[in-house]
Amino acid sequence: MKKRLFLMLLGGLQMALAPVSAQTCRERAESLVSKMTLEEKASLVSGQVDGFHTAAIPRLGIPSIRMADGPQGVRNKTRSTFYPCGISLASTWNPDLAREMGRGLALDARARGIGIMLGPGVNIYRSALCGRNFEYYGEDPVLASAIACGYIEGMQQNGVIATIKHFAANNQEYRRHATNSVVDERTLRELYFPVFKDAVQKAGVGAVMTSYNPLNGIHSAENRWLITDVLRKEWGFDGIVMSDWTSTYTTLGCMESGLDLEMPKGYWLNYKMIRELLDRGIVHERQLDEKCVHILSTLIRFGLLDRPAVDSALPLDNEECRRIAYATALEGPVLLKNAGALPLDRAALKRVAVIGPNADRIPFGGGSGEVTPIEGCSTTLFSGLCAVAGREHVDTIRFGADGSFDEKAVSRASAVVVSVGFTKETEGEGFDRTFSLPEGQDELIRRVAGLNDRVVVVVNSGGEVAMPWLDEVEAVVMAWYPGQEGGRALASILSGMESPSGRLPVTFWGTLEGNPAAVYYGMRKNEIVPQKRDPFCHTVYYEGLFSGYRAAGSAGFAPLFPFGFGLTYSLFAYSDLSIQPAADGYDVSFWVRNVGKCRAADVPQVYVSECNPREPRPAKLLKGFAKVTLSADEKTRVSVHLGKDAFSHYDVASGEFRVSPGVFEVIVGANAREESLKTSLTIE
Repeated sequence: MKKRLFLMLLGGLQMALAPVSAQTCRERAESLVSKMTLEEKASLVSGQVDGFHTAAIPRLGIPSIRMADGPQGVRNKTRSTFYPCGISLASTWNPDLAREMGRGLALDARARGIGIMLGPGVNIYRSALCGRNFEYYGEDPVLASAIACGYIEGMQQNGVIATIKHFAANNQEYRRHATNSVVDERTLRELYFPVFKDAVQKAGVGAVMTSYNPLNGIHSAENRWLITDVLRKEWGFDGIVMSDWTSTYTTLGCMESGLDLEMPKGYWLNYKMIRELLDRGIVHERQLDEKCVHILSTLIRFGLLDRPAVDSALPLDNEECRRIAYATALEGPVLLKNAGALPLDRAALKRVAVIGPNADRIPFGGGSGEVTPIEGCSTTLFSGLCAVAGREHVDTIRFGADGSFDEKAVSRASAVVVSVGFTKETEGEGFDRTFSLPEGQDELIRRVAGLNDRVVVVVNSGGEVAMPWLDEVEAVVMAWYPGQEGGRALASILSGMESPSGRLPVTFWGTLEGNPAAVYYGMRKNEIVPQKRDPFCHTVYYEGLFSGYRAAGSAGFAPLFPFGFGLTYSLFAYSDLSIQPAADGYDVSFWVRNVGKCRAADVPQVYVSECNPREPRPAKLLKGFAKVTLSADEKTRVSVHLGKDAFSHYDVASGEFRVSPGVFEVIVGANAREESLKTSLTIE
């Protein structure tokens, strides 16, 4: 009965969110703005109360709308479901699961009276060092867009506004307020902009948050080209543009850029400063009116002026949200190496040892992605393995501050799981991290490997880490930050109850220097150079389009683990590639067969390569993918649609995406390095 009631409530929610035309929303917003005083307008365009609310105007029936971080759970003065982090969600390669997570976040938000969620974060992964990589969706815009759009749709279909961030080129945390990202237009258009564009045009995102960094010399919140010319005029965005917290610098810049909402408060967009510019004739009140219209029309679109903030029918501790958190945690971990240690068989599970700093805690990155889970709802790796194998069969090996531990217990174990990685103190918002694991962890792994032949390393991180011990251990699982259900999900994978299905959303190069952006990345002192002509330091994206897997195979860049890579407990084979013209492009289809011995999921990926490009282009680009789960010896026909834009590039001279006539290869493989099927087509 409880489940049936919950489904009925969801059905009622969907009915309450019946679409309202943009024109109707705008007309109602304009009517409200016409009744507002100048002081009320000024209050509406800046954060209020605790810095996570919009202004209330009670006489006009306009309530204060509460916001909350973040991308992987509701935070800010509450406990809530703690979902896997962004890069873990991207590792699922499952947009449907992203949609489910967005739905779960919306249910949690509405139960707490939150109308605007400050996520997803979608900045492209440029270097493993960026402190907020764990919040984002990896290095490829096609994958990131698919995940982001699913997340946004799931959230907004359930009545909560999603905020895509950080617009744009916020790819490092080191000196993020003052480091100018210098990026050429083609690279912006092809690599760093597409996920934002798709969020606007495909998912209808309600809000966009600007970034801290200047872009090509102008702070993003005051960058008219970025906000007005590109976001609004080119892409047709009519929602809310808000600043990141304390990322504004002048009243005039905020008034003229197209920014609508200064957060967390009106440092620059306040009555006194706006009044001064109006009195001097520098700005016009219609500019302020337009900001208010953008804010109110978006709130109206999502029903936030017409319903109670808190949906009391929804529980704070929601079983459905916990189910979604587990399902997402199950598909995120990536099996990087397996020399036979996994899955742990019954014999191994009778005497398994767990050791490491993250073995008996919930690891997570710091800042906006940090969530406090509901008490009693979290499972550590140790407790997850105990639930699977029985407490009497699992030893947790304690180690002292000096690194000492019970070596006899480690040596007599049937298998040892070493849980290492970062935490909020060593990876998070506002700082960049090290490429190496925190101090002492590499040595711990090597010492354990010297005592036991069956060692499985589980790594918690927001991206690649150095693995100097890789050849000394049997198995490696990249677990990212899997949230409150991560321990249970990892135990299911390690024990063989479930086959791992995650795939890398980034390239693992093996060394920091192996990354094509390494010598240009902003944390390196030889690149951050103060300029006398302006107050900024500069990080120049000299690698351009050749970032991540796009550089593989060129200039000596060879990955350790390629983009899209991930092992399972089974094997898959592809056959019979076919390409058929479609109305707006081509339909690519092929067979996928599970040729292994157990049920597992595969992620076939479709790449496009221009054979003789007139302009410099990466050797191949991801343009589509699918995720399929098959039993042993089962097969299915997979179809991936490639629109004409899959073959295009941005032409700077014309300011348009164009397809150059010529021969293109269409490649199908399990990752960016593998080419299982290939064919060519000619575009006239």
